[in-house]
Amino acid sequence: MDKLLIRGGRQLHGEVRISGAKNAALPELCAALLTAQPVTLRNVPRLQDVQTMLKLIRNMGVSAERDEDGTVRVDAGGLSSPEAPYELVKTMRASVLALGPLLARFGEATVSLPGGCAIGSRPVDQHIKGLQAMGAEIAVEHGYMIAKLPKGRSRLRGTRITTDMVTVTGTENFLMAAALAEGETVLENAAQEPEIPDLAEMLIRMGAKIEGHGTSRIRIQGVDALHGCDHAVVADRIEAGTFLCAVAATGGKVFLRHGRADHLDAVIEKLREAGASITAAQDGIHVESSGRLRAQSFRTTEYPGFPTDMQAQFMALNVVAEGASKVTETIFENRFMHVNEMVRLGARIQTDGKVAVIEGVDKLSGATVMATDLRASASLVIAGLVAEGETLVDRIYHLDRGYDQMESKLRGIGADIERIK
Repeated sequence: MDKLLIRGGRQLHGEVRISGAKNAALPELCAALLTAQPVTLRNVPRLQDVQTMLKLIRNMGVSAERDEDGTVRVDAGGLSSPEAPYELVKTMRASVLALGPLLARFGEATVSLPGGCAIGSRPVDQHIKGLQAMGAEIAVEHGYMIAKLPKGRSRLRGTRITTDMVTVTGTENFLMAAALAEGETVLENAAQEPEIPDLAEMLIRMGAKIEGHGTSRIRIQGVDALHGCDHAVVADRIEAGTFLCAVAATGGKVFLRHGRADHLDAVIEKLREAGASITAAQDGIHVESSGRLRAQSFRTTEYPGFPTDMQAQFMALNVVAEGASKVTETIFENRFMHVNEMVRLGARIQTDGKVAVIEGVDKLSGATVMATDLRASASLVIAGLVAEGETLVDRIYHLDRGYDQMESKLRGIGADIERIK
């Protein structure tokens, strides 16, 4: 199992390229299942979750070819098996995104209940309720969602869907299913994360009729068929945010090529209050930091609020900042698993349910730590970059699920970091 060895204490300088977003690439690969014509996706990140999704759709009989430059060509014209088996999806919750497209195009789908990081429950009941409202018959048997259209129906039907909670993957599933449904679908309480309008823009390029994407109310007019398209995946705001926190914590000056400042307002506001200098540019973000930062309290919430996927990385900055801070996690109930590992490095953190109270320390000391989930992995890398001496981060397969060549990018801007096989 691979590990990362980090020798901390170095400032970061130079330029790093931000890759395409994992949370946009995965639903967009599923959206390619909606048409029998070829689809070209550009700027697709090299991630373990993307590899898993490509393996999954190939298993259905879909042709999926990947170039070295991040271009993926998908042809679902020969799709023969609308099924997502457990063996292929047990490590990735995004597998549920195959349900809507398969059901919309083929009238049936068998999809395993998904896996993923152990950071709390991710109920699929919202997906099931929404697709049932569109006329699907769905049963959960032996760990699988088995969906089909009633006898005599060839298409899902448009309807109004109001979810009990804001759900990103639910919004994406309904968006894809509604594109081929009969009549109009209105999504109320829709998620607004930037990956959703990016998926909608791809579907519009395929011939879908969508309005309101990027707001809490999305309106979709179903069409008879979709065609192929060429689409570039939006830049990964969480990767950009992770590098912003890394530079702010270590000090230095870095340009994040392709980073989108307009997708990170809540994070950037907190970083500026902490003392970092951040400037939006035409094709990226400039970040500069020197001296000790000021601790910042924050509360995670749905977009455009502070993202839960940035909570751990910002905490790595807070543990060495001046003063005390309080972090409140409202999205997932089990997302403080990085805390005990940071304490091993010398951090002072107390947790009580959804709240972590952090007392900033002057320095961290290198130690062996273990990654427990994707964003926890990134936070431990940042802490290791700050800590004195050597830090060994174990179980970094989590990191490879969501970060495209992270250690290579960090080395390129001056970090002393290496992967140990």
